[in-house]
Amino acid sequence: MCELLAMSANTPTDLCFSFTGLTRRGGATGPHKDGWGVAFYEGKGVRCFHDAGASASSRLAEVVQTHPIKSEVALCHIRQANVGEICLANTHPFIRELWGRYWVFAHNGQLSDFRPRPGFYEPVGSTDSEALFCDLLNHLRQHGDRDGPEDQLVAQMVDLSQAYAAQGVFNLLLSNGDWLFTYCSTKMASITRRAPFGPARLKDADVTVDFESETTPNDVVSVIVTEPLTTDETWDVYQPGEWRLWRRGEVVRSGLTPARRGD
Repeated sequence: MCELLAMSANTPTDLCFSFTGLTRRGGATGPHKDGWGVAFYEGKGVRCFHDAGASASSRLAEVVQTHPIKSEVALCHIRQANVGEICLANTHPFIRELWGRYWVFAHNGQLSDFRPRPGFYEPVGSTDSEALFCDLLNHLRQHGDRDGPEDQLVAQMVDLSQAYAAQGVFNLLLSNGDWLFTYCSTKMASITRRAPFGPARLKDADVTVDFESETTPNDVVSVIVTEPLTTDETWDVYQPGEWRLWRRGEVVRSGLTPARRGD
């Protein structure tokens, strides 16, 4: 399997601390050595970094760890390959344009024998994850309404996520830059940091940060992961079938679908 990391914040915030912890799991403290990627939204634009090698030994990952790229929404993925060869085209997150926005997608899990519906979007690589992303966007493009109410779009994403989860393991990060949608099939956790801020220590690296010195009293920063990254904070663990829509660091919609797994 793979591991996911996302951030939703009410002010442009860097991901250096959490990204440093996650990348250690890509070939050092964990087996997810088959590629990694990270995407940072900057307005409607997206700054992306991908590498087909292990993140723990990647010079490019080291640059991202030490360069404070500020973003309100970021998505990251480290890969342990199970479907598709190890190559750059198969690294998450995947990106496509829909309705004048870049949509970014990262997936943890596997759907055996998944067959996407034909449509405008086609996968470039050979992963079931990218095929899922294209299938989801094709459905929204054909049946969604770019100017429709947000509740309608969220309901479609929830229904699609539940249908995919019924075919296997489907833990999802999806964003269009305005919001971040997360769906848990098996494993996911989150933490929301706000004033009063305190220190935190990574599990996978000898790194501690004092968030009080790095933030303002008005900051709200939420981090969503597959496995908690710190040892001294209390993480909120998702239930299987739980989904949340995040905006500016806060959960604005959430729900629980019947957890059905086809794996």
